[in-house]
Amino acid sequence: MCTTCGCSNTQGVAVTDLDAEEAAQAETQSQSQSQSQAAQDHAAPGAREPAYRRVSEYEQGHGLRHPYSHSHAHGQSHSHESLHSDEHARSHGHPHPHPHEHLPDGDPAYDHSHDGVLAHSHPHEHSHDGDHLHDHAHAQDHSHNHESERVTSITLERDILAKNQLLAERNRGWLAGRSIFALNLMSSPGAGKTTLLERTIHDLGATLPLAVIEGDQATLNDAERIRATGARVVQVNTGTGCHLDAEMASRALTQLDPPMHSVVVIENVGNLVCPALFDLGEGAKVLILSVTEGEDKPIKYPHMFRACSLLLLNKIDLLPYLRFDVARCVDYARRVNPQIEILQVSAQSGEGMEAWYEWIRVTRLGF
Repeated sequence: MCTTCGCSNTQGVAVTDLDAEEAAQAETQSQSQSQSQAAQDHAAPGAREPAYRRVSEYEQGHGLRHPYSHSHAHGQSHSHESLHSDEHARSHGHPHPHPHEHLPDGDPAYDHSHDGVLAHSHPHEHSHDGDHLHDHAHAQDHSHNHESERVTSITLERDILAKNQLLAERNRGWLAGRSIFALNLMSSPGAGKTTLLERTIHDLGATLPLAVIEGDQATLNDAERIRATGARVVQVNTGTGCHLDAEMASRALTQLDPPMHSVVVIENVGNLVCPALFDLGEGAKVLILSVTEGEDKPIKYPHMFRACSLLLLNKIDLLPYLRFDVARCVDYARRVNPQIEILQVSAQSGEGMEAWYEWIRVTRLGF
């Protein structure tokens, strides 16, 4: 979990190798066609519809119709003729004075009974998604030690970052052993990371082996764009997570299996905060800032600008149409990080891109 924003970056993470996915889909389709043909060959004219049927998505989500009786967590049994799901244990409409446990989403931390046995003092009301509401106060009091909670949070963050750093160093060693130069490419959403990568692969791909790890909360959209350039790409979907971490990068590198002496570009999740905190084992961090975002971003998000060795000021082809002060932005960036290099580029028009390519060539030689 990221203790900066509270996101969970371990649940729902998916690493997708698009090439392997395509091969698996083709094999599945071939098997399906073979099975369908075999079924047609064995079917007699006028044969009755088979007794089995495909369960609809609605039924999968809400349960099948059944006439038999069943028991609820509160101990009463009754029959249904209509659709229901596991949710009926806490969403039925009939009044019930008997004690029972509510288990939202299976979390035992929320277990409580209506006889007031458990111990916290605030009254609260809740609904059973039915026709009744009821208030109740619990019998015993409790207090919070906020200082203890703060210390626990700080300790947790240190532990998480320490674990991530250990994994990042392993990634760094793995990359160094193969003479692979990795870049961690970061920006806010829409700054032009993927467009810049597409152009970079197009212009450099013939002379420099490039592979890409794409990071997004959902979809394969950006990975499909990179794959269309001919570059090897693996997609990491973080689910609720707002950044990549070293463990995700390790899994993606294993799937990607980049060749020796290549360059791997890791396009992080669009975010100017949390990605800066998590080392992935990269050789350098590169930040893209588009001129449409405003020149004060370096002083609004200083940690990101401090963490990066290169700033690409992108979309400069739009400067004639914007009130963006380039000199002020550069000044702010160097106030935050005096060592940061700054290049002005347009991934769309190609202006300034050769300086970016030269930076990759020179920096790569130093690793």
